[in-house]
Amino acid sequence: MKTALLIVDVQNDFCPGGSLATQRGAEVAQLIGAHQDTQSARYAHTVATQDWHIDPGTHFSAEPDYLDTWPVHCVAASEGAALHPGVRAPLIEAFFRKGEYSAAYSGFEGAADGVGLAEWLRERGVDKLDVVGIATDHCVRATVLDALEEGFEVRVLTDLCAPVDEARGEAALQELVAAGAQLS
Repeated sequence: MKTALLIVDVQNDFCPGGSLATQRGAEVAQLIGAHQDTQSARYAHTVATQDWHIDPGTHFSAEPDYLDTWPVHCVAASEGAALHPGVRAPLIEAFFRKGEYSAAYSGFEGAADGVGLAEWLRERGVDKLDVVGIATDHCVRATVLDALEEGFEVRVLTDLCAPVDEARGEAALQELVAAGAQLS
């Protein structure tokens, strides 16, 4: 079985000081970097997703509801869209950018050099994913659900994930277990 580490949206705008910060974003970024330092040999591949917004339409709002509409964040090529420095970027093989012209919560909506995440993983014989990142209740949730639908075995490393909202984050984890994901 080939396992890949999938790092979801650990970007500056989702960490303290960013335009859409999660409380534990920077802490989780550091923990993911430490995980990469000690566990990278366990993975056949390491990939990451990034929100990469150019004009995502109604996804951005001056009066966001924080469910479907959000403040401006992760604008393509901005410092806010950059990977948090706690994550070891040199250990990441491919970045799957998503949401250029739409909301795009799941990493499976993204592409690296025109290749979608599912296709990229399959081409390399990956059948299992360890998923970490931001935010548990939004992009991690959507990415895991799509990974399961695509037929991958999925384990969520919960200590390496940060929610927007603690209660919604816990509910998302329970939903992921019900859908077939493992928690660790």
